[in-house]
Amino acid sequence: MNSSDFPHNPLRFDRKNLSDETIRTLFSQLLLPRMIEEKMMSQLRQGKISKWFSGMGQEAISVGVAAALEPDEFILPMHRNLGIFTTRGIGLDRLFAQFQGKAHGFTKGRDRSFHFGSKEHRIVGMISHLGPQLGIADGIALAHKMDNNGKATLVFTGDGGASEGDFHEAVNVAAVWDLPVVICIENNSWGLSTPSTEQFRCEHFTDKAKGYGIPEEDALQVDGNDLLAVFHAVRQAAEEVRKRPRPIILEFKTFRMRGHEEASGTKYYPEGLIDHWGQIDPVERFTEWMLAQALLTASDMEALRATHKSTIEHGLKFAAAEPAIVADVATELADRFAPVPVSSLSDPSPSPQRELRMIDAIQEGLGQAMERHDNLVLMGQDIADYGGVFKVTEGFIDRFGKDRVRNTPLCESAIVGAALGLSIAGKKAMMEMQFSDFVTVGFNQIVNNLAKIHWRWGQAADVVVRMPTGGNVGAGPFHSQSIEAWFFHVPGLKIVYPSTPEDAKGLLMEAFEDPNPVLYFEHKFLYRSLSGPVTETPFRTPIGQARIATAGNDATIVTYGLGVIWAEAVQSAHPEWSLEIIDLRTLLPWDESTVMASVRKTNRALVLHEATMTGGIGAEISARIQETCWTDLDAPVARVAGLDTAFPFAADLEKQFLANHRLEETLQALLQA
Repeated sequence: MNSSDFPHNPLRFDRKNLSDETIRTLFSQLLLPRMIEEKMMSQLRQGKISKWFSGMGQEAISVGVAAALEPDEFILPMHRNLGIFTTRGIGLDRLFAQFQGKAHGFTKGRDRSFHFGSKEHRIVGMISHLGPQLGIADGIALAHKMDNNGKATLVFTGDGGASEGDFHEAVNVAAVWDLPVVICIENNSWGLSTPSTEQFRCEHFTDKAKGYGIPEEDALQVDGNDLLAVFHAVRQAAEEVRKRPRPIILEFKTFRMRGHEEASGTKYYPEGLIDHWGQIDPVERFTEWMLAQALLTASDMEALRATHKSTIEHGLKFAAAEPAIVADVATELADRFAPVPVSSLSDPSPSPQRELRMIDAIQEGLGQAMERHDNLVLMGQDIADYGGVFKVTEGFIDRFGKDRVRNTPLCESAIVGAALGLSIAGKKAMMEMQFSDFVTVGFNQIVNNLAKIHWRWGQAADVVVRMPTGGNVGAGPFHSQSIEAWFFHVPGLKIVYPSTPEDAKGLLMEAFEDPNPVLYFEHKFLYRSLSGPVTETPFRTPIGQARIATAGNDATIVTYGLGVIWAEAVQSAHPEWSLEIIDLRTLLPWDESTVMASVRKTNRALVLHEATMTGGIGAEISARIQETCWTDLDAPVARVAGLDTAFPFAADLEKQFLANHRLEETLQALLQA
């Protein structure tokens, strides 16, 4: 074997100061995932598991990383990191139950393979989208840095995942904020069947470090097939970031001996490539070295294999004996959300109250939440010294300091991910989208991580995303959209949308009491145009409860946000109409019982919202009313909404787009039907 044929001079197995006992332990930890993998191939062929992402050839990375870190330091692994889970001591009974979709696993059969986490083992599971792990790691590392607890966080990505925007965003944030995070890139030269030459032009991923201001000495290449090289590199990097927080990049050069997953095969590999890399198989070569160094005898090796085999067989026997999960609708629905603890916040009292603008009520509620929760961190573009583009956080730097009120780079995905990471590390987080329109850049983190993480493996996402939203402000198609329906379809999110200053404060404070992800929409037009009485002391407006804005008998208008103001204006203009206006306040989950009770009383219903008509929230509410109150209706349910176009800029075009200009005519037709 010629060492020049490989990315490094490999497999030197420099033990440095490691004891014989430590090396034997490392070898045992290395051997176990290889033997599990061999068994999983059999399980796959027998149909006992449905899919397998093999880490054969890369075991030294996972084992070396997990062994080098302290057990209470977080690791965020990927597909091919079985050795992380085994080295962290997860029982094989649970691991195999997870692979087989059994209840004893970590996701109650809701997700497969390594798409799970375990807070107990300080492991944060991945989703199929490869990049988001990095932003979450930033949030965990930020929490550690704020608490000054000297902990490192380590996150994995691959050569394919490093092409995603999440990689750039998260590495940039880690560098700008000097976060104690070790970023590990498993460079196995293939993204499924796509070779590196078709993925990127840089020769090494460490070359990217300079662009983020990460010094050369903090971007290291490591032989990923050399267990001891991995162990030493990770231990050194972790020690460095504990002492002086900053990101360190470790690029592990390795090779994936099997396909992306077993079904994909390896036919796309050039002939001889597997044999070539097989010369430095991390398990086989380390076994030979152990024997050559007299650290283990052949009989020791045989005994160790027998022990691991027994452990594996016991775990498989346990998983096989566990019954299949019996589907239960109530259980599935209940697990969408983490339980909400009983809050000491009171309901609002009529006094003392003052007249506040909507924006002042939001600012007051946010400030009182910061006082109430000393672990609450605010993040967003320009929210620190500048106070945000709408000045909601003006003065907060002086009150709460820059650690808790943080300007962010323009990287919505990484910051939503960081908010989740803060939650995992035991803090509360709020992110302000500068405009709700910009949430598209962070969409994946919200709908696939925040929304699903509790249902998948029981981890709460204690995150509030504030969304300045809506039109009627002459701002055109990218600063005026009503986007709430994009998220209305996603189980696991809570969506609130106040229409009064009192509810703006109360719903915001309640959102921070709730350990689930809450999207908080605040209408820009109402910020300074709407005033009302607001209770001075902290209070709660319960999420999920609608408000009867005005009582009436002729028809029910179901609406929210600016729609409430429009409906009230029509009622004032037509005192001869008796309209019951239901302000939903919470869109997900929405208060179906209050709406249906009103419709049964008035026998007519109209659903009103600013967002475009097709696929809007009004369609769902209208359908539910038709299904539930069919025999009570004296006319079909009416809908009034924005035009099915993008949001226009010119004044007359905007006026035509907005729903309020069709409301009166539609109401009149409904009342006469």
